Amino acid sequence: MIVNKLINKIIKTRIPQIEYFMNNPLEVQQEVLTDLISNAKNTTWGKYYDYKSIRNWEDFNERVSLNDYNSLLPFFERIRKGEENLLWSSEIKWFSKSSGTTANKSKFIPVSEESLQECHYKGGKDMLALYINNHENSEIFSGSSLALGGSAQENDSNSDIFVGDVSAILIDNLPYWAEFFRTPKKEIALMPEWESKLQMMIKEVSQTNVVSLSGVPSWMLVLLKGVIDHTGKSLKEVWPNLEVYFHGGVSFNPYRSQFANLLPQGINYMETYNASEGFFGLQDNKNLDSLLLLLDYGIYYEFIPFEELNSENPTIINLSQVKKNTNYAMIISTNGGLWRYMIGDTIMFTEIKPFRFKISGRTKSFINLCGEELISDNSDRAIEVACKATDSIISEYTAGPYMGETRYHEWIIEFDKVPNDNEKFFEILDITLKELNSDYEAKRYKNIILQKPKVNIVEKGTFYLWLKSKGKLGGQNKIPRLANNRDYLDEILKLINK
Repeated sequence: MIVNKLINKIIKTRIPQIEYFMNNPLEVQQEVLTDLISNAKNTTWGKYYDYKSIRNWEDFNERVSLNDYNSLLPFFERIRKGEENLLWSSEIKWFSKSSGTTANKSKFIPVSEESLQECHYKGGKDMLALYINNHENSEIFSGSSLALGGSAQENDSNSDIFVGDVSAILIDNLPYWAEFFRTPKKEIALMPEWESKLQMMIKEVSQTNVVSLSGVPSWMLVLLKGVIDHTGKSLKEVWPNLEVYFHGGVSFNPYRSQFANLLPQGINYMETYNASEGFFGLQDNKNLDSLLLLLDYGIYYEFIPFEELNSENPTIINLSQVKKNTNYAMIISTNGGLWRYMIGDTIMFTEIKPFRFKISGRTKSFINLCGEELISDNSDRAIEVACKATDSIISEYTAGPYMGETRYHEWIIEFDKVPNDNEKFFEILDITLKELNSDYEAKRYKNIILQKPKVNIVEKGTFYLWLKSKGKLGGQNKIPRLANNRDYLDEILKLINK
């Protein structure tokens, strides 16, 4: 197809620039920091911290405060009402609704024109450039991309500012020609009510030549199963030209077996790492399961060693100081006006040049009942091992602590295919966690400090019903894997025991 070959050729022109930041990461990051400081020097924030006199990262590190959502919220609220030039120099016309896991309160993140074009859209283009570079015979522009996005909503503070999931902002601002390559149509994609939207999406995409899929795995599974039920056909029959699934938002490992059962054999997979705050990583090498850190997107990266996260004065480092196989909380400063912002994710570098990494979890997604420091990367990998050993497929899970007369971790697991031996599954889960985490192993020694985990197996659809009860269906909503409290556990147990 001539159009496909032409677009592939144009998109691949970005590859030399990607290779440049891969080979010159520190220089590129210094340029990013310089540009950010220059663009914000006359903002309210920039004047307060005297950005005009900042010459290097050392000045920036010494002078500018560490922030999270709550510390920047007063600025965000003023921007949503229409104030300008507070955190960033250009007009803010969009706010991305970030719900993360299942926290009751959504977060609203400002999105500038620069962050939309030079970060979010750039990430989408680079995703295609790297994919095509790795798959020379791709026909990805011979049909439609099925993009499973979020929804728009009213902004009570200022009707001139668009509010919605970051995917909704991207869909709403796509150029007209891009609509030829995506499905479902915009009016369906941006519908606010998930279950009505899902049914309309299923009907439309079932009749479309879908070549690629993109979206959060948990919700993509719901859609794919809906298409199979609606058509009575396999996905290979419905979409004979389907060639790739671009996935992100959560770890893919717990979902891998489910997709292998649904999607045609030989389909390609590519991981992405994007959020409301920015686009951070792409799987640039199909033979590696790590992500390339994206360095010329108007984002300056800093890191805090995970063990210092709750310290009064944690050590903050930049890329020049990171080490492999160390768990870091990620800090970003962006062209959307987020300054030294703790995004809430933790990563671990697998390579230093180029900078490749794995997402290891969330700063609040861990269990540390008695010093075991169990993180999501541990639990995802252990679940995967236990599933393979017992010929089972997991749908969702969450876990948290129990502390009474005894101490143990309690799990709630929903299976797509139940284990052939439940007790074996539980045992392998525990053994693998010990192998992956020496602190967990030490605390589990002879059950002296930490007893063996308790596992609750729940019926199919339980997690969906839980999310529905919280008004968290679709979009960027995710199941929290681990928590250092029992809030999620107790809510689900209460729901199933009604």
